[in-house]
Amino acid sequence: MPSRFRKSNVVTVNDILDGHVTLDIESLDRIYLNAYVPNLQVSGQVNSFLTGYLGMPIASPALLQKIGTKFRSAMQSFAHENGIPWVQFAKDDRKIKVMDPCLKRAAASGRSQVVAIGVAQEFQRVFIARKRDTNPALAPQFSFDKTDRRVTCYYVYVWDEDFGPGFIKICAYFPYPIKVWVNGHEWAKRQATKAGIEFTELSNGFASTEDSQGLQALCDQLRDDALTRFFEHWMTVIPLPLTDVDRRAGYWWELSMRQIEVSRTIVFGAPRHARAFFEALVADNIDLGRPEHVEIIFDRRVQRNTEGVFKTAIDRSTQAVALNVFYKHSRIKQYLKDGRALRIETVINSPTDLGCQRRLHNLDELQAKARACNRRVLYAERAGQGCVLASPAFERIAQPTVTDGGRRAPAMRFGDPRVMALASALCYSLFAVTGITNKSLRTLVTGLLGTNYSMSQASYDLARLRLNGLVTRVPGRNLYQLTPDGLSFAIFYTKVHDRVLRPVMAINRPQAPPDLIAAMRTIEHHVDTSLTQARLPVAA
Repeated sequence: MPSRFRKSNVVTVNDILDGHVTLDIESLDRIYLNAYVPNLQVSGQVNSFLTGYLGMPIASPALLQKIGTKFRSAMQSFAHENGIPWVQFAKDDRKIKVMDPCLKRAAASGRSQVVAIGVAQEFQRVFIARKRDTNPALAPQFSFDKTDRRVTCYYVYVWDEDFGPGFIKICAYFPYPIKVWVNGHEWAKRQATKAGIEFTELSNGFASTEDSQGLQALCDQLRDDALTRFFEHWMTVIPLPLTDVDRRAGYWWELSMRQIEVSRTIVFGAPRHARAFFEALVADNIDLGRPEHVEIIFDRRVQRNTEGVFKTAIDRSTQAVALNVFYKHSRIKQYLKDGRALRIETVINSPTDLGCQRRLHNLDELQAKARACNRRVLYAERAGQGCVLASPAFERIAQPTVTDGGRRAPAMRFGDPRVMALASALCYSLFAVTGITNKSLRTLVTGLLGTNYSMSQASYDLARLRLNGLVTRVPGRNLYQLTPDGLSFAIFYTKVHDRVLRPVMAINRPQAPPDLIAAMRTIEHHVDTSLTQARLPVAA
């Protein structure tokens, strides 16, 4: 860790959060939705659509081509007749940057409108037709399969009175998948303005307000029904490959969650401390024994056959530092926003990662679980930088005691190899986020001890952790959660051992820092002088 973070005047998480926070807001951030036609997802449904619904004698792809051609023509006519800019995206274009001037002009007008239509060639999951080998004398037959093909997609950028900037991306090929993108912070800003709540902005969020409770209440109101209204409104404005007649027959799009970002923004009252504080936070998490690839999950169990990525990564650049915690397809991202706010974002790329279904009506459940992830990460970091054990707590843990229920709580003695391995393991996996099982504890402690660590030993250690008030058992499950004292115990024992005891014991080794060797020799000299003056003999 850089030396400047070791100074006594360094700003810690708790220094900032206990008195220097001016605003703490939880909100949906970027929202990316899929829209799909449920009964046009498999080949048999394509045949039913063409023959059963449209009444064609042959399930021919020629009809699908006709629908697609008509849709592409309608989109071009819509842009031309309404004076809407038509933008051909290049392969490497950053689309939002290309469209930004158009969006700013629309925002200045303050009215809902289609801002521009962008055209791109992208890979999409679409149906292709294959002609079957049949008797030439009979009518031709076709089969349909889904595959990834590079096809035309239309990005319809809009400015909405409720949501501000957004876009609806429509694929021009059957079964016409759609993507919808909006921003929850932009929605909240417009609702706050309508409600008369004054605020100042971050680049994507809120910097200050006089009514934080009212603003939080507004952020909590963004639910699936508001997103559905946004989608349905614009589907009546722009050209579509399916018609109202098709909708009445049951062929229409439904919304599901593709990527949901749930953020917590903590604004500091003293921005000059923000960068030093955040870099100290990242450095301290590295020092606590974080492995290169750590299994940090979002309150989900990781088993041997669980697929996905489980790791922590620190991204550094000249502009910022970001902490990323990955689980399966999703992640928690933590970074400094505009140099004055701590932003924690749980980015869910697959709702099933958190045990939620994909349909949009599950948004409330998903948001609640993501907010809990944000809270647990910050909770672990607060304990990590505020881990000094008060004397009564230290005595209770380090010495055998009796619980209020009359049960004996075995000691967790500092320096005992097994206790130190246990403390390191609790820090090592950030169990404050994941929870603890007998199996996960055995895996880590075995590696730290370098010897066998049995199931019965892990059970005994979990029992004494519980009796000492360091963990609590989750009702009905063989899963334990760390308490605040448990986090403090684990991190305090590990810090003292790794940062104090180990360097002191290494002062006679060549790799010991020269300043530490000089300081310890000075202490040794003064101790010897005191012993001599007290006329205490040197041990033989």
